[in-house]
Amino acid sequence: MSLRRGVSLVVAVGALIAYGLSHVQAAPVASPAIATTSTGSTSLITEPEAGIQPIIDMIANASSSVDLVMYQLEDTNVEQALATDASRGVAVHVLLNEGYYGKKENTKNDAAYQFLSQHGVAVRWTPTYFALTHEKSIVIDGREVVIMTLNLTPQYYASGREFAVTDQDQADASAAEAAFTNDWNATQSPAPNGDSLIWSPGSENAMLSLINNAKSSLDIYNEEMADNQITSALESAAQRGVTVRIDMTNSSEWKSAFTALTQAGAQVRTYAANAPLYIHAKMILVDGSSAFVGSENFSSNSLQKNRELGIIISDPATANELEQTFTKDWSGATVFNSPS
Repeated sequence: MSLRRGVSLVVAVGALIAYGLSHVQAAPVASPAIATTSTGSTSLITEPEAGIQPIIDMIANASSSVDLVMYQLEDTNVEQALATDASRGVAVHVLLNEGYYGKKENTKNDAAYQFLSQHGVAVRWTPTYFALTHEKSIVIDGREVVIMTLNLTPQYYASGREFAVTDQDQADASAAEAAFTNDWNATQSPAPNGDSLIWSPGSENAMLSLINNAKSSLDIYNEEMADNQITSALESAAQRGVTVRIDMTNSSEWKSAFTALTQAGAQVRTYAANAPLYIHAKMILVDGSSAFVGSENFSSNSLQKNRELGIIISDPATANELEQTFTKDWSGATVFNSPS
C-alpha cells in the first residue's frame, strides 16, 4: 500500500502501458540519460525521468482493447485517453480498487470511476476477496502487458522513483489477460504465471527464492520493510557474504528492521520523507544480472492477501539499466546507522 508522507509535489513522470484483453502530462523531465530501454520482449521505463507521455501514447495507439488494473487512478489525462479509445471502438475495461476487502473507503478512485462510466468505458470495482488490489498493470490488444510500480496519480509524478516493464512475451500477455478476466468476473482462481509473472496472493516464496539464491549481490528498493521472513532472508544473505544494499524512503516504522539488517551486515541507506526523491519502486536486483520489478511491498498483506503483479527480468541489459539507476540513487542517500 502507498504510504507517502508529507511530500508536496507537482507534475511530470510517466510511463508505461500495455495490457489487452479481447473481451472485456504533466511536463516530462528534459532529456533523461536513461529513461526507456528496450531489449528482446521487454522495455524498461524509468520514472520520474521518462514522463507520463509514454502511457498516453500506448493507450492512444491501442487498436482493439485496453484492460487496466489500478490501485489509484487520479490522472484526468489518462482517463480522457481511455474514454477517447472507447469512443473510437476500442474495448476498454478498467478495474479500480475500492477499499480493504471491498469496504467503500478508497474515495481517491471515485471521480475516475464516475468519469469513465459516463464516457463509455466499462469500469468495475475490484473483487472483494483480496485485501486490496494493489496491482498496477495494463494489457494492450492482448499482446503486451505493462507491469508497473507506480499509481496514475500526478501528485507524485515528479518525485517518485518508479519502474514500468512493457512485456511482449505472448505467454505473459495471455496469462495477464486470463487473470484480468477472472478478476473482472470476480472468479476466484489462481492467476497463471506465463513465462515470468509473479502474482500475489502467494508471492512470498518467489521473493524468498530470489534472495536465498543470490551469490554475490542484492540491490533492493521497496516502500515497506515489514515482512519478517523477507528481513530474515536478507540478513542471512548478508551473513553468508552477499553484498546487500537496501535503498528506501525512511520511516520510523522500519527502524527495528533496518537495525537488524545493518547488524547482520547489510547496508541500508534512506531518503527523508520530504526529499525530492521518494522511493516507491519495488525491485530485487540479483547478482547484477536478473531482477524482480512489480507492485509487491515487503509486507504480509502485500505478499499473501493483496492482488499484486510483478515480473522476473533475466535480460542483462535491462538489469544493467536498473543497476545504474540504483547506484545513482544510492550515492544520494543517507547511511542508516543502527543504534549501538
